Amino acid sequence: MIKPEGRRRFAMLAAATLGLSVLGGCAGFHFGLQKPEVSLADIRLLDGNLLEQRFLLSLRVTNPNNVDIPVEGLNFTLDINGGHFARGVGNQPVVIPRLGEAMVEVTATTGLGSFLRQFKELAKGRDKMEYRLKGRLVTGNLGGFDFDRSGDVGALKGLGEPAGRKPPSEQF
Repeated sequence: MIKPEGRRRFAMLAAATLGLSVLGGCAGFHFGLQKPEVSLADIRLLDGNLLEQRFLLSLRVTNPNNVDIPVEGLNFTLDINGGHFARGVGNQPVVIPRLGEAMVEVTATTGLGSFLRQFKELAKGRDKMEYRLKGRLVTGNLGGFDFDRSGDVGALKGLGEPAGRKPPSEQF
C-alpha cells in the first residue's frame, strides 16, 4: 500500500514532468518553421532637418510556412551601397498569412553624414541602389526570426519633399 505522502510526491513529479514536456513542445514548435523572408520594397523621405532625416520604408514579409505568423514588431539596420545608412524599429502588429506575404511600413532614421554620402551617389546618376537589410522580427510566442537580405531598390524617392505632399501645380 502506498502512503498518502508518496501519492502526493508522485502526483507532483508527474505534473512537473508533464509541464516540462509541454514547454519543450512549444519551444520545439519554432524549429519546424522556415524563416520568413524580409525585403525592401520601397523607401521614401518623410521629413528631416540639418542633423537627422526620417524615411518611410515599405518591407515585404513573405511567409513560406503553412501557419500564420503573428509579428508584434521588428528592429533593423539598413546599409546602402556598402555603407551604414539608417536604423529603425516598428511596433505595428501584423499577421503574415500562411504561404503568403504582407507589407509592413516602418520609419528609419539616419544622420546627416549617411544622408550626404547617398546623395553623392545619386548625383553620379545611379537609378538603383544596393541595400542590405538586417534585423529581427519579434513574434511573441514563437520568439522571433532574424533576417538578413540584400538586393537593390530604385533611387530614393521624394528627396525634395516629404511623403504625402503634392508637388505644386503649374496650372494658373
